Amino acid sequence: MGNILYRYLIVVVACLSLLIGLQVPNFVDQYQKRVDAHLREVNVNLQPFRDIAAKYFNGDMGKLIELHRSSGEKPFQEEGAAIEKMVQRKLRFEADLAALNTSLPQKALHVFLHGDKEILDEALAQYSYAVPLNQDALAFGAAFALVILLLVELLLALARFASARLFPTSPRPSSNTAQ
Repeated sequence: MGNILYRYLIVVVACLSLLIGLQVPNFVDQYQKRVDAHLREVNVNLQPFRDIAAKYFNGDMGKLIELHRSSGEKPFQEEGAAIEKMVQRKLRFEADLAALNTSLPQKALHVFLHGDKEILDEALAQYSYAVPLNQDALAFGAAFALVILLLVELLLALARFASARLFPTSPRPSSNTAQ
């Protein structure tokens, strides 16, 4: 009975791992599209300030920001901080998009370990589950399932080993003993 339950457990773990693994390429794709959309938006918002910086400061946004910050007028100082925040946001999205210009496993690692918190929260909140049947998704899903199954097998083997060491069974008397 235990052997049957073990086999069903492994099948369930394999299926769940495959489904989760199939979602990773789709999630990474949605994340990357969000980063690109936010970068485009911040570029549109910065364009008038870049035009002003090009006209008066040879394109140096830092000088434009400094002019606003050093103004005696509070609204201009705050505007300088807002422009600087947009520039920092733009740089952040550019760096994130550059880091995503790699292979799928490296993209996935970047997203899950170093992804932009704001974009990750958005992507998770609005994620649309799908089972994409393209080569990347199938390969990633199969590899993920294999890794999870190997980990489960390893953990179960370690548990059996630890159990055998902690609770050794005493030898049973043999029924074929000579009298």
